Amino acid sequence: MTVSSIFPPAADKTALERGAAIMPRFDANGLVAAIAQHADTGEILMFAWMNDEALKLTLDTGIAHYFSRSRNSLWKKGETSGQLQIVTELRIDCDQDAVLIKVRPQGDGGACHVGFRSCFYRVWENGALVEREA
Repeated sequence: MTVSSIFPPAADKTALERGAAIMPRFDANGLVAAIAQHADTGEILMFAWMNDEALKLTLDTGIAHYFSRSRNSLWKKGETSGQLQIVTELRIDCDQDAVLIKVRPQGDGGACHVGFRSCFYRVWENGALVEREA
């Protein structure tokens, strides 16, 4: 687990699980899992990672920011594509190592870099992956 310079560590289990402060438990790479969910439809749009800076920017700006492991850099979702994700609610799980971000996608509403509305556009059917929008 990596200690953040932005978010304080939890003093104890009660503070972590029941406290009012965000005290994320970042993994050894300094990341927490993030799920983006459409605020209106409930559809899961994507899975990504956040470092402490991405989480802080998301909280401060109301626009989803993530951390790209492949580019090793901060990433403002939709900055180049126009598919910004406006945050309507951010939830953190019981042990603060994953976040659920409810968003209203901008642009054409797509979240996937391949061009689909959701990154979860493939279904396992009869021994093969089949492309299908939700």
